Amino acid sequence: MRVDPNYVSGLVSSLEGTTLTDQQLSSELSSGLAVTKLSDNPVAAGQASLLGSAISQADSFVQTAATTQSMMQLTDSALGSVVTQVTSAISVSVQGSNSTNDPTDNIAISAQLTNIRDEVVSLANTNYQGSYVFSGSQGNVQPYTLNTTTMPATATYNGDTQVGTVSTPGGAQIQTGIAGSAVFSAPGANVIQALNNLIADFASGTASASAAEDVGALTNALGNLSQQRATLDSSLSRLESVSNYTQTDATEMTAAQSGLMAADTATVATQLSSTETQSQALIAVIATLSKSTNLFSVMQ
Repeated sequence: MRVDPNYVSGLVSSLEGTTLTDQQLSSELSSGLAVTKLSDNPVAAGQASLLGSAISQADSFVQTAATTQSMMQLTDSALGSVVTQVTSAISVSVQGSNSTNDPTDNIAISAQLTNIRDEVVSLANTNYQGSYVFSGSQGNVQPYTLNTTTMPATATYNGDTQVGTVSTPGGAQIQTGIAGSAVFSAPGANVIQALNNLIADFASGTASASAAEDVGALTNALGNLSQQRATLDSSLSRLESVSNYTQTDATEMTAAQSGLMAADTATVATQLSSTETQSQALIAVIATLSKSTNLFSVMQ
């Protein structure tokens, strides 16, 4: 019996094709990936690459936001402590200026106000991971230095007025800090100077006539301090919200990327079974033909 060489050649080519398909399907089934290289599916691979870039950008923002939130929370905590200290100073000063204290009591009030002032200055010099939070853009510079050689004492701000910002994935800017000059030594609302003045008002043992006026100045400074803190809290809330949204978005993009690259295991298993059946059928046909004639001689 003579077998058509072209027919046999076609069977062999079909067997080679099904073998390659079998290998591809087996690989997809074991790895769970339908796309492992660009040539597998150029469109899906391209889309996955774009998603990868977006995911990387989102992850970078979330990491930056986490560090920035920690710094802002520390800043907010410091401002909260300052509010407590200033409120206490106002209470002490009002009590001292509205009563007939003896010199010893007034000197004690001056000492108490001095402790409060020193704590406020310390809080104004709050440091986060080696950077001063109230120095504006001059993070390596201590914001305030205090000169107690004069009466009243004076404080010097050594930072600048620039504030930090962070860019969201959408391109928006969120303020992340507050310059000390806007919080502790703002024109007309100078917390430290008002405290220094009150310390001097009671230091001699006799409450100065300007004590009530200085209490008013400190009260006004407290209002500005609270307003600046509210601004920071608003920015912190906004940053947390954007970060949470971005993290959720990154999770969804990761799932979409996996969907583009993943194989449908149920479909692949069905296809693999069909391919294996086809391969076995081709092998059986070729084996039958090889019994009828020398297959290698036919292929020559």
